[in-house]
Amino acid sequence: MGTPTQITDAPPPAPQPSLDKRAARGATRPGDRIFLGLSRGSGILLLVVMAAIAVFLTYRASLAISKDQGNFLTTFQWDTNLVPPNFGIAVLAFGTVVSSIVAMVIAVPVAVAIALFLTHYAPRRIRGPIAYVIDLLAAVPSIVYGLWGALVLVPNMTGLFGWLNDYFGWTGVFSWEGGAPRSMLTVGILLAIMILPIITNVSREVFRQVPQMHEEAALALGATRWEVIRMAVLPFGRSGVISASMLGLGRALGETMAVATVLSPTFDIQASLLDPGGGTFAQNIASKFGEATEFGRDALIASGLVLFVITLLVNGAARAIIARRKEYSGANA
Repeated sequence: MGTPTQITDAPPPAPQPSLDKRAARGATRPGDRIFLGLSRGSGILLLVVMAAIAVFLTYRASLAISKDQGNFLTTFQWDTNLVPPNFGIAVLAFGTVVSSIVAMVIAVPVAVAIALFLTHYAPRRIRGPIAYVIDLLAAVPSIVYGLWGALVLVPNMTGLFGWLNDYFGWTGVFSWEGGAPRSMLTVGILLAIMILPIITNVSREVFRQVPQMHEEAALALGATRWEVIRMAVLPFGRSGVISASMLGLGRALGETMAVATVLSPTFDIQASLLDPGGGTFAQNIASKFGEATEFGRDALIASGLVLFVITLLVNGAARAIIARRKEYSGANA
């Protein structure tokens, strides 16, 4: 009888280095260290530049506000040549916010609809040309939009203003007393046209990133194309659409030449969107900076500081919204 074969346990497999250890070893390579240093330095440089801008604006603004005889936040006047000077940003803040809101109300739904059409409805043969035209619109300079607005848009707004006055003038928001249609509504429409390509392009790219299996699963359950968009595409792209809208809002808030070309500011707040009045921070700075004294420039810089703060608050609010919606969107913010 032979000797029974002894069965021994197989030797345990050699432990594999974890992904963290591999990443740590990779970070010691010269190329990775250089890239890490450049990335970190770029982030720090950005913070330094932002801090330097904030310090400069705050210092120059304090020089002007300390000599202002009016309330900088509530005064309805801008006259830095008076002795003592009297100026405030109430009208500018109102005009900037109102024109941007009008632009966003018009542009965001249209841009999202165009993006959905290009990604889910348009045939392939026309999808490319339309996307190409939208890309070209995003590259048009602001002054070209301004000239088009002054020469084409303003003269053709009279009929729209008359119609709004006839049917909705009772609200007070759309009452019109005649005159050239160089008002906040005209500015808002022009800004909407300007920011439309930006929002459309970003939203289109976000909708293209929707996982195909999400749409196929909805179709397999019997959903229509609109139900697929409503249940799979829009929830996934919500954060991206918000980011695109904030990009467009940033341009609307800071637009200068186009607004200065179309608007006839009277430095007064009008309840109606159809009557001339108001103004924006950027338009006021562009129109008055060349002829302003040193003190007047400090006052304009003070208004620029307010626009800087508004922009930071808007972007911060956008990031907060995206962070709240992140778990529902299916995409990383």
